[in-house]
Amino acid sequence: AGSGGMAAEGDVELELETEPNGSGGGGDGAGGRAAEKPRKHDSGAADLERVTDYAEEKEIQGSTLETAMSVIGDRRSREQKAKQEREKELAKVTIKKEDLELIMTEMEISRAAAERSLREHMGNVVEALITLTN
Repeated sequence: AGSGGMAAEGDVELELETEPNGSGGGGDGAGGRAAEKPRKHDSGAADLERVTDYAEEKEIQGSTLETAMSVIGDRRSREQKAKQEREKELAKVTIKKEDLELIMTEMEISRAAAERSLREHMGNVVEALITLTN
């Protein structure tokens, strides 16, 4: 009976052993899958984070680009206005036809370039020539 009890105990032990092993094996399989799942999930989260970072970076770059463009635009329009004012001022300057022709022949430049130089120097042919020769 004692040995029968032993056998029964042995059987129970065997059963206990196979059961945890079986579920353990299943657990391992499931565990293995479970272990893989979080890893995949983590990488997914990491990828998503990267995408989010990238998108945020893009937004930041986009806004700084827009700001820069508007600054450049403002500066351009200011320069454009300044240029127009300057052109108006230069157009008011009276220049002599002889001075203009002198600069054109002496410097061998176009009428427009000669006229501009002469106007920039308030009609002073000497200063215009000096600037052109330098």
